[in-house]
Amino acid sequence: MRRSFVFATTAAIAASLSTTLYAGPALAQATAARQQVIPTGQSASPTLTPGIRVGNMLFASGQLGMSRTAPDSTIQGQTRLALENTKKVFEAAGTTLANATKCTVFLTDVKDFGGMNSVYREFFPVAPPARSTVVVAALVSPGAKVEIECAGVIP
Repeated sequence: MRRSFVFATTAAIAASLSTTLYAGPALAQATAARQQVIPTGQSASPTLTPGIRVGNMLFASGQLGMSRTAPDSTIQGQTRLALENTKKVFEAAGTTLANATKCTVFLTDVKDFGGMNSVYREFFPVAPPARSTVVVAALVSPGAKVEIECAGVIP
């Protein structure tokens, strides 16, 4: 019985390795096809790009709800701005938030969940994307209450 287990495990590892090696060129092509997505009014930095397109997939970086010109300290205002910025990334890539497949929301206070969720529903009124919400100790910008990142498809 032990020999068959070892054989089955070895066969599974060999099959997995074979699949990984076979997929190598396809993965290399996908990596080579990476395109930056930079909406008007946003910019890339040495460490951050607003969005990356690979094939028909879009990965939007986390967007804060902070504005230098019109700061809003409410969770509703910050959520709205974060999602408006995410929407701009999606539109710059040639798609819409209706094609978002997965979002992650980072909150600095669990008590803000209801306020965030009320605005979030406005942007995803029908068939919302899969979502995770995580409470964190702080975000990169002082005063930021929410950061939202999304992935989606480009039809």
